[in-house]
This record gives sequence, structure tokens and C-alpha cells, in this order.
Amino acid sequence: MGVILATSRSFSDGDLDLVARAEAAGHEIVRGPAHHDLADLVPLLASAEGWIAGTGPVTDEHLAAAPHLRIVARYGVGTEAVDIAAAERRGIPVTNTPGANADAVADHAVGLMLAALRFIPDGDRRVRNGDWSVRRGRELGAATVGIVGFGRIGQGVARRLGGFGCTVLAADPFLPADRIAELGATPVDLDELFRAADLITLHAPGGQTLVDAARLEGIRPGTVIVNTARPDLVDEGALAAALRDGRLSAYAADTLAGDTAASASPLLTADLADRVTVTPHLGAQTTQAVDNMGSLSLDDVLSVLTGGAPAHLVSSRP
Repeated sequence: MGVILATSRSFSDGDLDLVARAEAAGHEIVRGPAHHDLADLVPLLASAEGWIAGTGPVTDEHLAAAPHLRIVARYGVGTEAVDIAAAERRGIPVTNTPGANADAVADHAVGLMLAALRFIPDGDRRVRNGDWSVRRGRELGAATVGIVGFGRIGQGVARRLGGFGCTVLAADPFLPADRIAELGATPVDLDELFRAADLITLHAPGGQTLVDAARLEGIRPGTVIVNTARPDLVDEGALAAALRDGRLSAYAADTLAGDTAASASPLLTADLADRVTVTPHLGAQTTQAVDNMGSLSLDDVLSVLTGGAPAHLVSSRP
């Protein structure tokens, strides 16, 4: 029986029993830690033929410890933690699960928009303290919403916003303007989006800072920013300053720099608690998304282990 290492916490934790499916195909699922600490993984990698990898790093050192490894299937979309070039040098394909959690994250982005515009988390906190005073919010349908990054998730957000009646702008350097228009948004460049939008939602890939002090200088007073993508897209110190001086009325995010070690973030100070909402990376955590990510990753692993080609190959080359 071949060994498939699974280091995603939620693999096969939805409605589908993917462990049983792997066993039926003649393979054993072995669990490993999601943090991917090399010392902990070495004994498990020694026998692994497939690796369904979580968000932890997958380095050349990890791959060197896995002499029988034939595929790394990233459980999720982002592959920045995977040394894809090293895997290619070793002849190990790397895959991901594009679109598997797009609906879940799009839902969560709209939920954070409503939470920020209507002061929902702050209202809950105040009621629990006996304060029933009312803060006047704004309607989502009256907002001009700027979507930064118009891939699967950004497009899903635009479809949802259509039901609210928002004006939707979109900036994406990888999509032609006519395609953005076909998908229901007005194409603009990034700087124009930041000047024109009342609410900005981030769905771009990481590795770049799009929201910095200079860009925040040009936003409309009272703008709301939502981030369900990557923490490095924003300068958290600049956001905190903009919240304090009123240029930004609220920030709602599903991630912070450092994630579980983010207690020192300038956005988590007590004076900003009524304007900052943060959720613990739960945007993709729906039963449906877990089933989708698990199924797509296991499909690719089983395909490679039976001599086939993976359907969702990721390359280090553009």
C-alpha cells in the first residue's frame, strides 16, 4: 500500500470521506503537522509517494528527505510557500486546487463588507456591555466597490454584489478591459480605483504591497478596505494611521502579517477595535470548500500514482 502524506488540517474533514477513497485505491493516508517542521516530517517523508501539502513551507530540504515522492499537491491555491523550481529539478510535479474555495472566500468578503459598513462586530460587543446606542452605517448597494484582482474570487464577489445594486470597478493587469466589462465590472487602473471607490476589496496574489501610505493619501474620506487575500498586500502601519485620521473608516480582513503571531499588529490596538474586524483565516473554511480542495488534490495525487498526468499542474515558469 502506497503512502500519501496529508499535512492539511482539514483534509477529508468535510462531508466526503477522502481517506476511504484513497484506501479503496490502494493507498494509506498518513497525517503530518501543518507547520511542516522538517524535523517532524523527515520520518513521514521517507516513505511518502504523494504529499497533500498544507500552507507550511515545502523546501528543497523537504524534497530531499522524500526519495519516493512523486507529486506535491498543494491543498489550496497559493503556492508561494512551495519551492516549485526545486521540485521541477527533481522531476516532482506540483499542483494546486484552483477555484475550489472561490465561492467560500467570495461569500466571506461580502460578509466582511457588511460587517464593516454596518458596524456589526462593534454593535455586538457594545450590546454585551449594556450599550444599546446606535451607530449609523451605510448600505452596500449605495457603494462604489473596487475589486483589486479579478480572478475567480474577484469575479465571484462581483456576481454577489450585482444583487445589492453596487457600482463595481475592477483592476487586474492580467485581464483585458473588454473581458472585465463582459464579467460585469467597469475596468479601471489601480490608482483610479483607489481614488474612486467607497469600498475596496483585495483579491490579488501576494508578494506585493498595494495599499501603502502613498496610495492611502488619495482615497475618499471614509473608505472601507476588505482583505481576504494576503497580508503583505497592505502596509498595516499605514492602515492604522489612516484609520486614526479618518481617511479610512474601517478595515476588515481574514489575515494579518504573522497570522497567529500577529498580536503585535498595529491594527489590533484597543483604540481601533471599533473600526477593525479580523477573522482567523476562515474564508475558505466551509464544508463545500474543504470537500472541493480535498477532492482536487487527491484526484491529482491518484492520477500521478497510477501513471497519469495531474490536471492542475503549477509551473515555476511564467
